[in-house]
Amino acid sequence: MKKFLVGLGLGLGLGLLFAPMSGEETRTNLADRANDLANSARETYEHNRDRVQRAAETIRSTAESAMGQVGSASDVTMSA
Repeated sequence: MKKFLVGLGLGLGLGLLFAPMSGEETRTNLADRANDLANSARETYEHNRDRVQRAAETIRSTAESAMGQVGSASDVTMSA
């Protein structure tokens, strides 16, 4: 992973050096890309957080249902 990140950084650096755009255009482009990446990461985080919350609610309701069935079965057993 470290080698990948070093290669990525090196590639970005060389790309910036040989880019046909001016410095201001390059900075604007990088800022736009960084904002897009941040928005994408935020959306992915929120989507996954919602999925985890729904899964936790499903597990909780299943566990409560199972506990209710166990409680009902023990009530029937005790009254018999």
